[in-house]
Amino acid sequence: MTLGDKLSKLRKENNYTQEQLADILGVSRQAISKWESNITYPETDKLIRMSELFNCSLDYLLKDTEQTDSKNQLGVQSPLFRMRLRERKSEKTVWGMPLWHIGRNARGFVAVGLNARGVIAVGLKAEGIIALGMLSVGVFSLGMLSLGLLSLGLFALGILSAGCFSVGVFATGAISLGIISLGAIAIGDFSVGALSIGKYFALGDNARAMIALGDTKAAGSVFQKIGELSTQDITAVKHSLDTIVPAYLSWAKEIITPFL
Repeated sequence: MTLGDKLSKLRKENNYTQEQLADILGVSRQAISKWESNITYPETDKLIRMSELFNCSLDYLLKDTEQTDSKNQLGVQSPLFRMRLRERKSEKTVWGMPLWHIGRNARGFVAVGLNARGVIAVGLKAEGIIALGMLSVGVFSLGMLSLGLLSLGLFALGILSAGCFSVGVFATGAISLGIISLGAIAIGDFSVGALSIGKYFALGDNARAMIALGDTKAAGSVFQKIGELSTQDITAVKHSLDTIVPAYLSWAKEIITPFL
């Protein structure tokens, strides 16, 4: 088999069109056609990229071999392993995308792969409305590193975020940073946690803010109290909140008030 024969065979086995392979490699469809027809040959960097994409060795691509020997030239090359990496996709489409797509670079309504992009995406890197992956980006995002409107992960960034380390408008986690922050270590405009550091309000074992309410320590420039609040204290805190919190954060003030 020639290089062109192998490229054509591997492309079809992995369910790529010439246009799709061209997009991945950053070349024209005509370039793929010429490679497969043995009119021209790929540059070294393109050969390396295709060996990674198709999970085969450079030796297999570059050495002319008989088709009967080709199975022995694939670098990790048990048939079962190749089957696992073979791309599969639905012939039906939704919004111009396959209903489902499984592969290294999956694009579909439901996408599963190393790099997955879809309405529902699952992969090492996932982008979608609902995304699950080591690195996930989506409206609803779950992963080790998670970015989204609703974000859950070891490291989470979002409007609503929860994680070991979380950053968001509403953030909760072991270490949290947000406008409203809840965590073992909470830092934000309004913070509740064991160690609570806030701009306007902090509640916790050790609290530091303009209004600081602590169980054992409290440091507040406007109001501070250690221990339980009396009715007079609660009234004073609410009055102080009305005084120091700017109008654009009035919604956050209303959310934090029930903690009193």
